[in-house]
Amino acid sequence: MRGSLLVAGTTSDAGKSVVTAGICRWLARQGVKVAPYKAQNMSLNSFVTADGAEIGRAQAMQAAACGLEPTADMNPILLKPGSDRRSQVVVMGRPLADVDAMEYWDVKDRLRQVAVEALERLRDTYDVVVCEGAGSPAEINLRRGDIANMGLARAAGLPVVVVGDIDRGGVFASLYGTVALLEPADQALIAGFVINKFRGARELLEPGLDMIRELTGREVYGVLPWLDGLWLDVEDSLALDNRPAVGARPPYGGQTLRVAVVRLPRISNFTDVDALASEPGVVVRFVTSPAELDDADLVVLPGSRATVSDLAWLRATGLADALPGRTVLGICGGYQMLTRTIRDDVESGAGSVEGLGLLPATVEFAAEKTLGRPVGEAYGCRVAAYEIHHGIVTAEGGDPFLDGCRSGSVWGTTWHGALENDDFRRAFLTDVAAVSGRDFTPAPGVSFAAAREERLDALGDLIERHVDTDALLRLLEGGAPRGLPLLPPGGSPHGAPDFSQNRGISQNRGISQNRGMESER
Repeated sequence: MRGSLLVAGTTSDAGKSVVTAGICRWLARQGVKVAPYKAQNMSLNSFVTADGAEIGRAQAMQAAACGLEPTADMNPILLKPGSDRRSQVVVMGRPLADVDAMEYWDVKDRLRQVAVEALERLRDTYDVVVCEGAGSPAEINLRRGDIANMGLARAAGLPVVVVGDIDRGGVFASLYGTVALLEPADQALIAGFVINKFRGARELLEPGLDMIRELTGREVYGVLPWLDGLWLDVEDSLALDNRPAVGARPPYGGQTLRVAVVRLPRISNFTDVDALASEPGVVVRFVTSPAELDDADLVVLPGSRATVSDLAWLRATGLADALPGRTVLGICGGYQMLTRTIRDDVESGAGSVEGLGLLPATVEFAAEKTLGRPVGEAYGCRVAAYEIHHGIVTAEGGDPFLDGCRSGSVWGTTWHGALENDDFRRAFLTDVAAVSGRDFTPAPGVSFAAAREERLDALGDLIERHVDTDALLRLLEGGAPRGLPLLPPGGSPHGAPDFSQNRGISQNRGISQNRGMESER
């Protein structure tokens, strides 16, 4: 079989990433050569490919669901917000520029071409490409420049499945409204819906499913039940809003170890702590106030896209004053905050800034971003990691720790993903427990890689058991059904440009010369 489809969502955090990963996993288990794709991603959780390209962490997770090493083609455009108005634009894994929201529109045409060419390469290499949308396809103020949702679907002739989060409430209004706000040519590609995060009596839901089918003329392909434990590798910090303390399994021996992760305003790569939560007896929670550190055995300062700004926030909240004397691990931006001084003429332009002074080191921001997959050793254990940073840290004392340093009960490293190395993680937690005076023994044999594989299989099982997979196969092979009804009001007043002309889209894929609406055959 050959084909592609787009998984869109009514909102951010509706479940697009996990549904995309689940479809990828289900197809891969059927022996299909499948790859993920997201044209444009806005996320501060990123990953580095084997050849040194930076992409969204969710696409790396989806590649793992397919049994693939991730590549830049799977996420050709990555936006990393540094403030409410400015983002770093990463194109094909390399930083292009820092731009504000209006400046970004000036490069949209060029980026659209990049995104389309990346998709074409994937479609030439794999039998199926499962594309993930961004935010909502019904952001009508952004439709003219859209390259991730209906703009992509129109250009590439993709059938679209819309995912709605029923746990937030209002799912039927969201599904109907999403379709109704689209112009007719976009509506024609919305094939149907998947309802996500359902918990309750299915018989109470059924009348709603029947009504949304009647109102829209579109199928509900499945209802995915709520499933605990899907917090690994989340893409959006919105997922942290309702995230409880995780890792509540009983300790292997002795006491529980409590980890407090500071939720910085521009927190990045908070997935670093997922591996800690996989350990029995380790409870991980995200905190924003000094009082929440009272019972913490370890405080983690995670990565940040705005190190100097987030350091100022630490001071304003009183968290900075609460850190001395505690057991602290700083990762990347968090490590930079722990140093004596930070010289930043690149990210913030603030010049010389006083750090927290808990580690004997200094930071100098470089114009060129460091991207890599380093390998080292600590506690006698091999450690494979990845690094993404502008700040270059120079240790001026203390003891070596990975690429960073340690001073007493404070550790710092720029390496992300180090805690996913099982032997190193257990050795580090043993040291933390000793420093903190906690009677804690890590459980032997816990494999974070195996836990991630189990999660991916759980996503594949969700699709296989709760989605009409025959209908998905029909969409992949035949495109959106013909003659789908139009819903009022039937379109945006702004209209939308035709992206199918001269955009690197192969016409032999059955895409219309005029509107890019013909389905793939």
